[in-house]
Amino acid sequence: MTFKKIDPKDLQLNPLTTFLEEWPLLTAGDACEGYNTMTISWGHLGGVWNKPTLTVYVRPQRYTKEFVDHHELFTVSVLPSAYKKTLHYLGTVSGQDEDKIEKAGLVPVFDQQTTYFKEAKLVFICRKVYQAPIQENGFLNLDVKDKMYPEKDFHTMYIGEIVDILVNTDG
Repeated sequence: MTFKKIDPKDLQLNPLTTFLEEWPLLTAGDACEGYNTMTISWGHLGGVWNKPTLTVYVRPQRYTKEFVDHHELFTVSVLPSAYKKTLHYLGTVSGQDEDKIEKAGLVPVFDQQTTYFKEAKLVFICRKVYQAPIQENGFLNLDVKDKMYPEKDFHTMYIGEIVDILVNTDG
């Protein structure tokens, strides 16, 4: 496993494909205090406050949220398409109920007081700079609110400054 740091300005990817089709893993925590991961399909990549940023969204009942809330850093790992079944599994099973990472066969990498995965082809290491829950009164399209939040379990939005982007050079 060899990861190479790249400058955010050199990143070549389609964020729509990355989030909507590749389903990255959002991970937070470390080897000492524990960690968890979840599959995500919502996210934004760009710039806010003159910083390169990545924004993710987590529902309040997700176990991973505890780790994102209690740690300064989080990672977003993009795995090759061969891991699609693994990503589906990691998005439907809670790490609170079983050691889903071990069962999925992924190898954690502990780096910079956070966690990502050896199998990733691309990793974003992010430092939280902002978090806030999505507000019910902010919806202009009530159909979206009613369809996505029938239980009113609104996601928390986390904006992370991209600290490092790592590309797996092993293929």
